[in-house]
Amino acid sequence: MGKIVAVGGGDMREGETLPIDREVVELTGRARPKALFIPTASYDSVEYWEGFQKIYCGELGCETAVLYLLNLAPSEAELEESILSSDLIYVGGGNTLKMMRRWRKLGVDRLLERAYNQGTVLAGVSAGAICWFSYGHSDSMAFYQPDDWSYIRVKGMGLIDSLACPHFDGETAGVKRQQDFLQMVRRHRAMGIGIDNHCAIVFVDGGFRVIACRPGAGAYQVYKDGQEVAVREIAQIQEFRPVSTLLQVQVVGRLPRPRPLLDRVLPSAHLTLGGRPHGHRSFHGYLQRFSRRCCPG
Repeated sequence: MGKIVAVGGGDMREGETLPIDREVVELTGRARPKALFIPTASYDSVEYWEGFQKIYCGELGCETAVLYLLNLAPSEAELEESILSSDLIYVGGGNTLKMMRRWRKLGVDRLLERAYNQGTVLAGVSAGAICWFSYGHSDSMAFYQPDDWSYIRVKGMGLIDSLACPHFDGETAGVKRQQDFLQMVRRHRAMGIGIDNHCAIVFVDGGFRVIACRPGAGAYQVYKDGQEVAVREIAQIQEFRPVSTLLQVQVVGRLPRPRPLLDRVLPSAHLTLGGRPHGHRSFHGYLQRFSRRCCPG
């Protein structure tokens, strides 16, 4: 099995996730690893690529390369060379739906799975975290319908059999992720994993652990417990635990509801089944912030 680092959010280019990025590089076991950046979700953003170089080359000593997939259509041989020769592959945030559609058209998803199976470290933030899971909670429709959109469930590669929600403590254009994600878990009866900004889950050969670079940031299991949706914080310990303990919850009797989180997530008078208020006008500002912040997925 391989290695995956799923980052909930944070501006890598400003060093906000540097401790997590350092962990990504260390997982390769190489002094100067070859690091490939894939910015498909950010529409092949050159600024994002420059930020990746700043951190992964300038700060962490990697040999960096970029793989553009939207305006260019690399040959199968070129894709294979870029992906399978890398020691680590980092996927940037942005429009998850567009990214997954493009990957599947070009066969990039299959090559990434081959890289995973040969031991390449796969990492990414937001959309770049969702892609490794079976499904993800995504704001991709905001890129197409900025005045009337809802969060959607986007199909990922399925390397981790769960429904992921990056930016679990954040929002897009004023719409909180937690509230909508709990309802998505309720509808699909899935095991959900919520990851806060400045937090990551590290998967290595069938084990996992949670790391964070900001006080209070964490990761959570979100799952149906009877008629309710329960949220359980995942302990941050140094040792790796079996992934099976993350993806399955052993319920003995009824678990107590973690009131502080749920009270914040589910104010009874304002619960919606997904989406955002009509006529919300802040999305233009969100797009302006897109290129310099954590690129929601």
